[in-house]
Amino acid sequence: MNRSIVDLPDLIDALPPTERRLFDRLFRVTVSVGRLRPPAEMEPWIIKTFGALEPVLAQKIVRVTNLVTLETALYNELRARRPMEVRSSGDVLAEIEKNAGDPLCTPLTGTPEDIFGRVTGKFSVSASNVAKYDEFSGLVVFNDHNPLVVEAEKVVDYLDVAWRWLEAAHRAEPSARFPFVLWNCLWKSGASLIHGHLQMVLARDLPYGKVEALRRTLVEYRTRFESGFLDDLYAVHDALGLSLPPRNGIRGLVYLTPVKEREVLLWAGAPGEALWFALGRLLEIYVRGLGVQAFNVGVYLPPFGDQDAWEDFPALVRVVDRGDPTNRTADIAGMELYAASVVASDPFPVARRLRELW
Repeated sequence: MNRSIVDLPDLIDALPPTERRLFDRLFRVTVSVGRLRPPAEMEPWIIKTFGALEPVLAQKIVRVTNLVTLETALYNELRARRPMEVRSSGDVLAEIEKNAGDPLCTPLTGTPEDIFGRVTGKFSVSASNVAKYDEFSGLVVFNDHNPLVVEAEKVVDYLDVAWRWLEAAHRAEPSARFPFVLWNCLWKSGASLIHGHLQMVLARDLPYGKVEALRRTLVEYRTRFESGFLDDLYAVHDALGLSLPPRNGIRGLVYLTPVKEREVLLWAGAPGEALWFALGRLLEIYVRGLGVQAFNVGVYLPPFGDQDAWEDFPALVRVVDRGDPTNRTADIAGMELYAASVVASDPFPVARRLRELW
């Protein structure tokens, strides 16, 4: 059966009692119908654009709210029932090739190094960020200019270099101990340079706000329910067919309340090669199986040093599709910034495709 987000209420009703209680603890789903009355002159355009008039006159909206994190996603039936598109890469690849020769193509002469030097891997090398996010702000520059040449083995190397850079920065300044890793692929994701690279930062005093928010969520949830938030989140998504099969201690899911399109969460008990490889495999499928061309990756990590308040904090990765790089319209606007995510991609076909290729 090909499930869809519009089937979510029925799927919830069919859950076994234990999973249903977990779902009701974690999520709230509301369904409404948005109605409109177009002028007769507009009807031919609606039929040409959407295939029929009736679905536009009464549009089913599925709203999913994470009751723990308060993340909210709005799904429109018109958007959710679209087939999963595979984008043409010709124009994007031409633009990538045209920009060969940017400073990251020659990192040893085109980028500065950090005060503790460079970290070198098999497929990448570190550099210091010229315009820093924070006191310690660096890059992992890929040997491949094209950031869409994604291979799991290379991703393991990139994240290993990033981790060793974070360790080196912490040794250089022990009070800097709160890490974060990010990867912006192509301009649609916010990358200022096309050449393949990811970034890492290390903060003093306090963790970055969204990392700390996750830590507090995990602590408060365990205190209140005597259960692990991520364990329960996985159980609910697994019962709905939105999980990825566990592999080498890694769990993953296609998130019901994503920040934007096709968001996937992966996590492990600790950072390391197993998680890095899982991320690499996911990105291989993202690019070659789903046709994604621009994406963001965020890696939440526990701090160096005193671990008391972070005892059960995982290494967690969030990956999101940022849309077609050739589309000039921004994918994130006022709703996403200040209210809730308006999501065009249906998580159920995304999960089916990922499970087929995982």
